[in-house]
Order: sequence, then C-alpha cells, then structure tokens
Amino acid sequence: MAPSERTEHGPLRILVINWLDRENPQAGGAEEHLHQVFGRLAARGHEVTALVSGWKGCAPRVTLDGIDVHRAGHRYTFSMAGPRYYRRQLRDHDFDVVIEDLNKVPVFSPLWTRAPVVLLAHHLFGTTAFQAGAFPLALATWILERPIPRVFSRMQAVAVSQSTREDLIARGLKAGNIDVIPNGIDVDHYTPSTAPRTDTPSLLFLGRLKRYKRIDLVIDAVTRLVGSGRDVVLRVGGSGEQLEALRGHAESRGISDRVDFLGFVSDERKLEILRDSWLHVLTSPKEGWGISNLEAAACGTPTVASDAPGLRESVIHGETGLLVPHGDVEALTEGIESLLDDAERREEMGRRARVFAEGFSWDASADAFERLLRRVVADRGRE
Repeated sequence: MAPSERTEHGPLRILVINWLDRENPQAGGAEEHLHQVFGRLAARGHEVTALVSGWKGCAPRVTLDGIDVHRAGHRYTFSMAGPRYYRRQLRDHDFDVVIEDLNKVPVFSPLWTRAPVVLLAHHLFGTTAFQAGAFPLALATWILERPIPRVFSRMQAVAVSQSTREDLIARGLKAGNIDVIPNGIDVDHYTPSTAPRTDTPSLLFLGRLKRYKRIDLVIDAVTRLVGSGRDVVLRVGGSGEQLEALRGHAESRGISDRVDFLGFVSDERKLEILRDSWLHVLTSPKEGWGISNLEAAACGTPTVASDAPGLRESVIHGETGLLVPHGDVEALTEGIESLLDDAERREEMGRRARVFAEGFSWDASADAFERLLRRVVADRGRE
C-alpha cells in the first residue's frame, strides 16, 4: 500500500508527547484526555506511541490502553530528557504525525521531531502561573509560553474549549489553524443515583490540591456559611502539595471540623461522592475545560464555579449551576447558599446538568481527532 493510500484509509503512526501518563502519581485531566482519546485510536488499529516523563520507581516502558508508553527523565527534566530520548530511540520510527499535548509548558517538538506537529492545548497559564507555584517556576512557565506563537505559527492546533482557542488567537496563532474539540465524558459510568444525598448539606471539591485551584476561597465561603448558622460540610477529594496549607487555612478559620480532606479517592469512591454531594464547587481562575464540572453534571450534581475561562463552558449559568466572579467570596457564598436553600431549583439544575453532560462523549472526541489527523497527514502529503 502506498504511503498516501495508507494514511488516507489505513492506520496512522501517531506520536503523542505529554508530560505525564495516567499512571503517574501527578496525573490529572490532561492524562485522562490522552488515554481516553488516543486509547480509542489505538483500539481502532492506529499505532500510538506516547513519550512522557517518569517518576521514581516507574517502569521505563509500558503498554497502557493499547498505547506504547516511553518514559524519559522526570517531571522537572522532561524538557531535556524527552528530546534526547526521541533522538536516540524514536527518531527512526517514521511517525505520520506528532501531537504535542500542551498542558504545562511546551517542549517545542517542531524543533526536534520530523513529522508534522499538531499542538493540543488544554490551557495556557499566562500570568496565572504566579498563582500556581513558587516564583522561579512560575517565571519559567511564563517565559516558556512566550515563544509558542513563533514555534507553532504554521501548525494545526486543537483547543479543548473556545476559551483556550481565544487565548491562542490572542497570543498570535492563526484562527484558521485552530479547531475546538471538547473533552468527553463516560456518561455510562458517571450517572445519577437513586440513593439520597448526604444528610448534612455537603459541598465537594475534587481534583489536585494546587495553589491555583484556589480551594481557599471555598473554605472562606464555608466559614461565612458556618458563621451565619448554616450546617454545612466541605469534602475535598484529591492530593497535592497544598494539603497542609489548606488544613492550616481551615484551622485558622475555626472550621477544621467542617472540612473533610479525603486524600486520594478511588474511582468507586469518586463516583459515590459525586452522586451524594449537594453541590460541586470549582474556583480556579482558569481551566482548559473543567472536566470535574462535567463529571458532576453527569451524576446530576450542579456546580458553583468561578466565571473564568474554560469553566464558563462546562457550566451553563442558571441552568446546570452557577457562575460567580472569581475571587469574590461574598458572591460565592451567596451562590452556594441560594442553592442549598432551594431544593427544587437545585434538583432541576441537576436534571438539566445530566442532559447537558450527555451531549459529550469520548467517542465523539476520538472521531474528531481521527478526522483532523488524517487531514493534517494528507495536507502534508500534498506539499
């Protein structure tokens, strides 16, 4: 079969470059996306290779979801170890297309890979990097994002939300080169339950405990609710470097008995708490999409979130939840309180949230990626 015929109708050889894979202890939404989409493409017969960073004690090479995963370096050395590993081990694999999964900082794959590159952008930090970590790392992140428009100016790009697409355009990428392919969700797994909600009104944050997630805002809102006589608890599911700081914040506010830090939660436990919580909350200043909002929606649980890029696309204000100005604790408190007080409105939002979630699927995301990758490879063949 000729190369052009093979790539038009047959399997593609795909290299995905991401900082992490789903087995990494630091894995999050971007890794869920990687394995859901490209695992499906592997199941369809495409040859999918992933180049990612490793961690202490990990296997250097594994097969996950049909993806041949190569691990090089670790979290803070991958930008150097990844290109070096590619040159030594993967350069001669004759990939048809490369996807650079931009979730943290770019590795500028067009400068060191051979095949056409597609930039997959979840979100860019910009100045929010300085809310996410220590100043030296934040400054490095901000600096490394600056060359993105020059390095990827002629590349096809995929944004997971319209907000991210607008961010890329504002930074100088060509609008005509950017497709939006939303994240999906497993609506057969994430479903509402007939079991009752928790006896005590409960709020749920679910995700990595990072500074930029601004979980402290939710703790401050709970402080106000408790201060006004409200019986409410906050459950924080997930792990991360902010755990002790958040414990200290809750203690300093005098509500440590109202905040339950659950740590890492299993898939079974995750489904349980998404179903039985009264409300889901997410107060980041910026997200690529806010997939936990959609997971909660699929379980019939409304979300109160910051009116921020990415989040405003995964919550329909007044229908599947509420959006409040980011950083406005008073508005956040009022939004939460209004839904805790109105069971009928809260339950109707939950029903609408489920319908909204049903409009997204990983199969649809994989279909869109497959069409786009074939188009990119075909266009390269015509050059």
